[in-house]
Amino acid sequence: MADLITVEDPDDPRLSDYTGLTDVELRRKREPAEGLFIAEGEKVIRRAKEAGYEMRSMLLSAKWIDVMRDVIDELPAPVYAVSPELAEQVTGYHVHRGALASMQRKPLPTAGELLRSARRVVVMESVNDHTNIGTVLPLGLQKGAGQRVAIFEDIVDHANLGAAFRNAAALGLDAVFLTPRCADPLYRRAVKVSMGAVFHVPWTRLTSWPKDVEIFREQGFVTAALCLDEKSITIDELAARRYEKLVLMLGTEGDGLSVDALRAADEWVRIPMAAGVDSLNVAAASAVAFYATRL
Repeated sequence: MADLITVEDPDDPRLSDYTGLTDVELRRKREPAEGLFIAEGEKVIRRAKEAGYEMRSMLLSAKWIDVMRDVIDELPAPVYAVSPELAEQVTGYHVHRGALASMQRKPLPTAGELLRSARRVVVMESVNDHTNIGTVLPLGLQKGAGQRVAIFEDIVDHANLGAAFRNAAALGLDAVFLTPRCADPLYRRAVKVSMGAVFHVPWTRLTSWPKDVEIFREQGFVTAALCLDEKSITIDELAARRYEKLVLMLGTEGDGLSVDALRAADEWVRIPMAAGVDSLNVAAASAVAFYATRL
């Protein structure tokens, strides 16, 4: 059974996992380095626990203690009971859901391990502006043996990344690959927006993009980059080719995929637009592409 500890000092060092949650740059560097992430809300905490993530501690306001009693009774981790005011002082924002948990990260699998049974994957590249981050269209997709995998590159908007993970889970992708500069899918907001899907879709991070295209090519995948070029085929044409193993690649609306990524792709693909609209946001584009190329 977890220890239930009432804390009244916002500077209590035992609450250090929860300090400054609104400081994105601080948390982006700190959480992976310390091997932790924050789950927010009852449902997300339970899904993280069900997915096998070890809990370091919980931070609960009084009214959530009874709601989370079964979790408290099962875990050896400490539970810190705090007032809503103190929670806000520590985290930097009003914790609407009243429940936070600090979870231990798991070691990431290798790309090869994820590809053994995969059939589809997606890459998101250079989505790095929080105003336009949602307008990503370029996509690269690969298929593997009976499953689907996704690779997201340079996406730093955590809400869009979380939404894309939720789409990947809902539409049956087998795994997600993140390129070196992509946002952290275990960042609090990404986890929250994904509704815990980041716990259930297998993922890992690549180390060298787009050179890592060769990892997929060696496994028999075809790479398809979504772009606006007039030479591209439509997403429906791509789906009609029914590649056994396929990878989708997405980039920003303004710049699209990098030249190197486009050169590395086997196919150029577009989602047809109407009414003068150039592209969709990351969440919408990924949903369309995942659905159109479903198995």
